[in-house]
Amino acid sequence: MTLSWGNIIRLCLVNMAIGGLAALPVNLFNRLMTVELMLPALVPGLLVALHYGVQLTRPVWGHRSDAKGGRTPFILGGIAVTGLSLVAIAYGIHIAEENIGLAFVVWTLGYVGIGLGIGAAGTSFLALLAGAAADGRKPAAATLAWLFLIAGAIIARIGSAVALDPYSTSRLLIVVPAVAGIAFALTVLATAGIERRAGPAPAPAQAQLGPALQETWADPAARSFTGFVFLSILAFYLSELIFEPFAGHIHGLTPDESTALSGGKDGAALLGMIAAGLLSSFRIGSLRNWAVAGCVISALGLIALGMRLPLVPASVTLGLGNGLFVVGAIGSMMRRAATRVGATGTRMGVFGAAQAIAAGLAGLIATGTLDLARLAFTDATAYAAVFTLEAVLFLAAAVVAARLLDPQTLPNRRLQPGE
Repeated sequence: MTLSWGNIIRLCLVNMAIGGLAALPVNLFNRLMTVELMLPALVPGLLVALHYGVQLTRPVWGHRSDAKGGRTPFILGGIAVTGLSLVAIAYGIHIAEENIGLAFVVWTLGYVGIGLGIGAAGTSFLALLAGAAADGRKPAAATLAWLFLIAGAIIARIGSAVALDPYSTSRLLIVVPAVAGIAFALTVLATAGIERRAGPAPAPAQAQLGPALQETWADPAARSFTGFVFLSILAFYLSELIFEPFAGHIHGLTPDESTALSGGKDGAALLGMIAAGLLSSFRIGSLRNWAVAGCVISALGLIALGMRLPLVPASVTLGLGNGLFVVGAIGSMMRRAATRVGATGTRMGVFGAAQAIAAGLAGLIATGTLDLARLAFTDATAYAAVFTLEAVLFLAAAVVAARLLDPQTLPNRRLQPGE
């Protein structure tokens, strides 16, 4: 049995909750540590890399949700753990000026918790969506999922920016628990009775994790797609940790202004995803074309940021390209994960693990490169170096997408509407 559009939309509220929670460590907490606490950019870079490293557990969560035949407990538990971890990190920021050692301990435990929580909730959500959405609805379902993810990030960023003005750590300790509570409530609403409507999950293809992973990796199409996920996500996340510090250091924006700018960039991504989803529904364009176009447009936006062209147009260009790329890449990921009945969670976990490795490595590369470049060059030149590197990676990902997602090079590929 497959879900109706109404239930698919309701289920995607899970991704809205994940987007809202994930926005805080990557953007707000990163900004506060780098600018307000005046810590090296590598500090939040290492912490974010830690939570992505912990997400190497995604195949475990995906396989367990396959084997257990129910994904809702993993989704609810993951969101709860993530929310509690964010509250702990906010407390660490509150005490950092008085006891930086204790703050580091709290931050480390908090980011480990974020990795476990998002890994469990995100993998189980995508596996449930991929299995419960009909084949003809998968590209549109992927678009909806990421629309809700970005919408959640926008709401959390802008809402927290408004609530934190003027900024104080006492306000932070009110805002973060509120965001966590709202996210959990949304998740309960999204998952209530949804698996009963989707019908029983298929029996797991492999009862044990090891053989399940070996079977996935033995599939050439799954293996090559995992490589594409790694390269493209590496490019996608390279500027994530330095975008708001860039706005503060180079353009003098305050925390609420830089957070609002990130929200605007994500708003452009939202428009890009909507455009790609609507055009695909009318059979205009394909997942491959949107992935390639998104990579190229993202590269142009990054080059504009590095050249210190007007900040808002450059940010909007980057966001628009990101949105187009997401529709192509994530739509393809959902389709690939659902090609093996009884192994959707495991395959989504493998793709998610590649995504986590790339995202964590991107944070380390970006912040490490920035810190080193700032020792030898001006701040503007240092940021431009990172943006240029990301633009090059996006162009390389465009080339790979054009070849890998070409139906002539993947004879087993199953076409979806709009392609």
